[in-house]
Amino acid sequence: MEQGTLDDLGTPLAGVTFVVFDLETTGTSAAEHGITEIGAVKVRGGEMLGEFATLVDPGGPIPPFISVLTGITDAMVVAAPRMTEVLPSFLEFIRGCTLVAHNAPFDLGFIKAACAAQGYPPPVNPVVDTADLARRVLNRDETPNCKLGTLARFFRSGTEPCHRALADARATVDVLHGLIGRVGSLGVHTLEDLRGFVRMPTPEQQRKRHLSEGVPSRPGVYIFEDAAGEALYVGKSSNLRNRVRSYFTASETRPRVREMIGIAERVRTIVCATGLEAEIRELRMIGATKPRYNRRSRFPERVVWLKLTNEPFPRLSIVRDLKDDGATYLGPFGSSRTADDARTAMHEALPLRQCGERLSATVFRSACTLAELGKCGAPCDGRQSQAAYGVHVAQARHAMEHDAGLVFSAVEARMDRLSAEQRYEEAAVDRDRLAAYVRTAARMQRLLSLTRIEQMVAASPAFDGDWDIHVIRHGRLTAAGVMPRGAHPVPYVEALVATAETVIPGPGPTPAASAEETETILRWLDTPGVRLVRVEGGTWSLPAYGAGRLKGRIDRAYESLREHRPREGRPLR
Repeated sequence: MEQGTLDDLGTPLAGVTFVVFDLETTGTSAAEHGITEIGAVKVRGGEMLGEFATLVDPGGPIPPFISVLTGITDAMVVAAPRMTEVLPSFLEFIRGCTLVAHNAPFDLGFIKAACAAQGYPPPVNPVVDTADLARRVLNRDETPNCKLGTLARFFRSGTEPCHRALADARATVDVLHGLIGRVGSLGVHTLEDLRGFVRMPTPEQQRKRHLSEGVPSRPGVYIFEDAAGEALYVGKSSNLRNRVRSYFTASETRPRVREMIGIAERVRTIVCATGLEAEIRELRMIGATKPRYNRRSRFPERVVWLKLTNEPFPRLSIVRDLKDDGATYLGPFGSSRTADDARTAMHEALPLRQCGERLSATVFRSACTLAELGKCGAPCDGRQSQAAYGVHVAQARHAMEHDAGLVFSAVEARMDRLSAEQRYEEAAVDRDRLAAYVRTAARMQRLLSLTRIEQMVAASPAFDGDWDIHVIRHGRLTAAGVMPRGAHPVPYVEALVATAETVIPGPGPTPAASAEETETILRWLDTPGVRLVRVEGGTWSLPAYGAGRLKGRIDRAYESLREHRPREGRPLR
């Protein structure tokens, strides 16, 4: 019998040097937000070897709600070093150590982003995530969740987490030691054992593998359901069998999904003719059933619109419902705040009234301050006729549906003026308002290019020479099929059109489907190889001077901001 070496045994946990660290940041995106504090504790064999703690100047203002959460204010970081000074010291502190963090991908994401920005290679240290480890070791009877505060109380930490980096790192040390004590009884005694234990499928994943039995290897939608038949999670795949099986392997590491698998009792599948049909059915089912473990697309009805009302003196109003009342709409917006930003951008260029009352062409009342400031022609007191006011209404309608140039130029001129006066924060606010308007206008004009077409038939090459064929009416997928190689296309297309869903379009830019569905179809139409078979009741085109030509400038400006993270707003060049 061959005798093993000491290397085969792995590194005993008692001899591993861990650096347990935590960050405080100005937000959740490593690409867009900065680090305000780093705290780290170096331990080995249960003994503390050293600590690293510093505030960091993030290079920009700290949002008020972050200051309330962490207690770190702009005044506290004014004299703090920048990340360019802190990062080399932190990388030296963690050299040769195993990194530990609670929800490690979040903290490591910021460290890697900082390394990339400064030209350092990303750390290659082994990593242990105490949140992930806790989910595997503890059950709900012991702890209701795996938040750091909950685990610190469970393991009786001597430090209470308080959203300050060093205190949270110290609490995580106690949680780590508590978890190591628990996994020791499961045969985990080395660092290699610990990391392998985290990568293994959970007991629930192993126990529920039978749910993937009998799933077909076809494109379609899968629905995880609980014992009562409630949809827990809806997904789609071009190969249902492979995708569903992956949920019961070590490759599935998402905490929410693992939790969902523990509740699921069955997997229901709906086979679809094409991949596009699967995508569309997934969107519709998520919107209809609102599964608790899906994060996106659950509430398509919550979008809002900017409405140019249809009355003697129209105004811009934020609404949730589209009506067939002759009004013009811009949207959809994800929130009322974004819609209000776009409205403010339009008001900068167009002197539309901003009052909420319905005005009459014959009954007058006193004007508000906006008239004195030159922001409104005061149709309310008779100074501006309905015909004169109608000129601005026509411009607004044109800016919403065709040419965003008027609004773009007006807001950009104001930004230039504010920047020249060194009022950078105000310029940045205007920049965000302009972005809300331009991006939404570009999106809506792209949607309108398809939703105004009564019927479109398009095809794309599939496997083995087959063709995926889809019938689209007013931006809604109404039929999908696969035409076998060598089949005559005309009778096949005619049969598919004859069996397609009947669509009665409603009002607004999305008259028959959600914006997400129409956008999904547009993405498919843009893929290489797609052929238009038939277009009826309209032409597929975009406005020559539409908002799409300006969206590129907006996107480039924000990309520059992500790269340089300036304190001030910059003109959109």
